[in-house]
Amino acid sequence: MRASPTPWLSRAEPYCQRESPMNLLTTTPAGDRYVTFNGIDFEGNMARVLAHLRRYIDDPRTGNAFWDRFKARLAAAESGGNAFQDKLLLLHSHVYYMGDLFEDQEDEAALADLRKLEEECF
Repeated sequence: MRASPTPWLSRAEPYCQRESPMNLLTTTPAGDRYVTFNGIDFEGNMARVLAHLRRYIDDPRTGNAFWDRFKARLAAAESGGNAFQDKLLLLHSHVYYMGDLFEDQEDEAALADLRKLEEECF
């Protein structure tokens, strides 16, 4: 008996259901941003980093004109129709500055939360 030139046609389960990359969504652990965003706490991660950040940028001893501009942009992002995406983009575009600030303040907890935000959400 000769093998079929198209063996996938004789299988019980259709090829598209068996081999589809979308099937990975049901077998991949939650929190893997490269496959699915399920299980990632974007809002919580952003809130923790912003809480750390506000301690420094709201303090006249550590704030400056750069962070004043950041606060204005953050207020605009939070008041817009796409607050979630706008805040996430704003934080993403300032991640290195936040890292420098937290390092200067030797704030390990803030650095850990920033690292988590960066790894899970950006």
